[in-house]
Amino acid sequence: MLTGMQIAVLGGDARQLEIIRKLTELDAKISLVGFEQLDHAFTGAVKEKLGEVDFSIMDAIILPVPGTNLQGEIDTIFSNEKICLSEDLVSQTPEHCTIYSGISNKYLDNIVKSTNRKLVQLFERDDVAIYNSIPTVEGTIMMAIQHTDFTIHGSSIVVLGLGRVGMSVARTFSNLGAKVKVGARKSEHLARITEMGLDAFHLDQLTKEVENCDICINTIPTSIIKANVIAKMPPHTLIIDLASKPGGTDFRYAEKRGIKALLAPGLPGIVAPKTAGQILANVLAQLLEEDFDSGKESLT
Repeated sequence: MLTGMQIAVLGGDARQLEIIRKLTELDAKISLVGFEQLDHAFTGAVKEKLGEVDFSIMDAIILPVPGTNLQGEIDTIFSNEKICLSEDLVSQTPEHCTIYSGISNKYLDNIVKSTNRKLVQLFERDDVAIYNSIPTVEGTIMMAIQHTDFTIHGSSIVVLGLGRVGMSVARTFSNLGAKVKVGARKSEHLARITEMGLDAFHLDQLTKEVENCDICINTIPTSIIKANVIAKMPPHTLIIDLASKPGGTDFRYAEKRGIKALLAPGLPGIVAPKTAGQILANVLAQLLEEDFDSGKESLT
């Protein structure tokens, strides 16, 4: 239980609602900032303006999955209020206050460093990433069906990267009857691809491997689908880029060539916000309880 724990939830999308629901069930006291347009009320949670929150008593701050932008602004779909996480605000919190975010950036890294606060990036955890790969794959299938005029079954699909998402994507599309090739650099990843019964290739051979590609799915968060790669693709190829913004695709050149290229980060929050929120809520609850218990032990 989180009885007596003070938590500020700043902005976010529908996934945050599952987090709020879980934490109020555990008896935490929640300050909601950026939720004034939300009709639903949670027992134990109070809607407040940013300036009304007493951050000096906060044990934790929970940010949306994207964290902040490079100016410190926080996205919210339940408010028109501009919410910004400033260094001054964070410095008001107790020294033990932990900030939870899906991902981070230079702005957020600099703030926690200058204020000497702890930042937990949930999407760096294997359990969160693996659970999230499930709705990500379902969303990718949805996009593939919506944006093509051929079946997945029998299609030639190139998956780039064999991380936690890439592995799930490759396996699922193969199970749907697609001819799947997976590109990677590490020898152990190439070995795993072969073990999975899929065709493996080194990313150095990418320009050759996309020549007969129907769908190219990228999971690598760096520039990988460059102009020279797109130039080798058939005109009907669909590119689905699952990497975090700005993705790994030269979208300008894809448009010039008439190849449809879709940037699709954050699919879990789009196609299955309830499930994605529950994944985050369960992990957050576990982490908060561990922190809360250790904090109580240090006081005894």
